[in-house]
Amino acid sequence: MKSAIASTDAIWMLIDVQTRLCSVMPEATMATVSKNTQRLLQAAQLLNIPLWVTEQYPEKLGETLPDLQSLLPEYTPRTAKLAFSAWHEPTLQESSISVAPQVVLFGLETHICVLQTALDALAAGKQVFIVEDAVISRTEANRDNAIERMRSAGCIITNTESMLFEPMQGATHAQFKAVSALIR
Repeated sequence: MKSAIASTDAIWMLIDVQTRLCSVMPEATMATVSKNTQRLLQAAQLLNIPLWVTEQYPEKLGETLPDLQSLLPEYTPRTAKLAFSAWHEPTLQESSISVAPQVVLFGLETHICVLQTALDALAAGKQVFIVEDAVISRTEANRDNAIERMRSAGCIITNTESMLFEPMQGATHAQFKAVSALIR
């Protein structure tokens, strides 16, 4: 299995970054996660990488943050779910996106929905990337434990800037300047 992310092989999944959930996260860390998530969503559009958005029990936990919703293309699939893992949601499994060999996860909470989605995607034979600076839990200990567990299970732990640049493979990519501007 390859270890580099490829824009043609990947689906990027935004997991449960919802209004009520975000309000109980550590404020400074949530600000960083939100900024990195914005960068990831913008880069996905620039690089034509398919996105999938999940919302855990949106009737109680709210919708995806408005500042993130505004960055999503209109055609971005959204799945409301009650299961913690997004991987087995019928709308995802019935889509052509489910055949992507690589899955990139970011969102919350790291130790619940991100973790369970990652483990299920691994079990399905996917190469799973976790964007460490774009995931969060209410406590740092829970987040760190989940990161270590995912690493031990076989996930590739990465960061936002790596995810922005790795799919381009070099400065000659047509979107290099636009993606570079996201981190300035």
